[in-house]
Amino acid sequence: PPASQNNEQGSTLRDLLTTTAGKLRLGSTDAGIAFAPVYSTGTASGKSGRTMPNILDDIIASVVENKIPPNRAPKINVKSEIKDEPKDDKKCVQDDCSKRYSDIQYSWICDKHVLWLRDHKNSNNWKLFKECWKQGRPVLVSGMHKKMNFSLWKAESISLDFGNQQADVLNCKDSIISNTNVKEFWDGFEDVSKRQKIKNGETALLKLKDWPSGEDFKTMMPARYEDLLKSLPLPEYCSPEGKLNLASHLPGFFVRPDLGPRLCSAYGVAATKDHDIGTTNLHIEVSDVVNILVYVGIAKGNGVLSKSGVLKKLEEEDLDDLLRKRLKDSSELPGALWHIYAGKDADKIREFLQKIAKEQGLEVLPEHDPIRDQSWYVNKKLRQRLFEEYGVKTCTVIQFLGDAIILPAGALHQV
Repeated sequence: PPASQNNEQGSTLRDLLTTTAGKLRLGSTDAGIAFAPVYSTGTASGKSGRTMPNILDDIIASVVENKIPPNRAPKINVKSEIKDEPKDDKKCVQDDCSKRYSDIQYSWICDKHVLWLRDHKNSNNWKLFKECWKQGRPVLVSGMHKKMNFSLWKAESISLDFGNQQADVLNCKDSIISNTNVKEFWDGFEDVSKRQKIKNGETALLKLKDWPSGEDFKTMMPARYEDLLKSLPLPEYCSPEGKLNLASHLPGFFVRPDLGPRLCSAYGVAATKDHDIGTTNLHIEVSDVVNILVYVGIAKGNGVLSKSGVLKKLEEEDLDDLLRKRLKDSSELPGALWHIYAGKDADKIREFLQKIAKEQGLEVLPEHDPIRDQSWYVNKKLRQRLFEEYGVKTCTVIQFLGDAIILPAGALHQV
């Protein structure tokens, strides 16, 4: 195109942003604008108006508008596009996958809601992943630990290298956070007798809060950082340099979310009397997340369930047949129990938790958001009520050693 046109509209994304930002028409409803604003209108005072516009959407909208001559209607025929879409994406993908992706080892679990990629080495996994991911469904990839240097991730190895560090430790039972020596946490990781006790003599259920995280992880644990990066599933999406990792390719002047990595370490509930608590309460992540189970410790000491006892507790969950089969496989080591919900169910779950809070005599303030506050672990009884009263079904996943669980932004989960 002529140089003058380039100068006017911007030849790069950076130019586009800087040349267009001052010309935005916020809240415009002209037919030429193809993208609706992301943020809702309205302020605390009750006056309508865009208080926090999504700049990128407005810029794209402005460019779309500029490219449509004023005397011609836009050529976007929304109705015809929708008409051409398959009526049942879920059925379409599953019926077609066995033919199109015959070279990929995979299964569907959780009532065909979660894709399980069973061979982490298959270089074509990303093609099937893409089909599932654009529908906002979680994905499980198994066997990642086979690519890792396992000795780096043992509890005793981390304690030996970083035991003198200080970190925040969360007592999951009563949500009390304290700053403590990291060695104390790791000493009790597989030896219950060395764990802290709470007031009534019960063993504390502790979690290291995101230690270390982000740049601290890379600086403090360079060998582990490199080991993790080379072992990420679906590198096209998950690697920092992945060609389909959008966040990694954003221009430098965008404020990015904390993309980690962060180490999440917690004791299991097998040594506690109350098995209705979790180490991660129900919450929503603002970005897509990949969580790899790099180590599972076998706790020893009084009151700890044996391995068969742990398996028995897990079998009481509402599990998919394939997960029950994995539990019976002696080569598999279960380490974490996940409950996952689709983002579209968030409002129903909020309403349900506020209802339960009122039943329990708790004060429910107008500004209180039980999901944002991460104040609930939804136990088995409540999960059953959530299904019966609101029609929201829980997707239950057991994460075994080496499993990577990949969650889309907006998905709710507890562990």
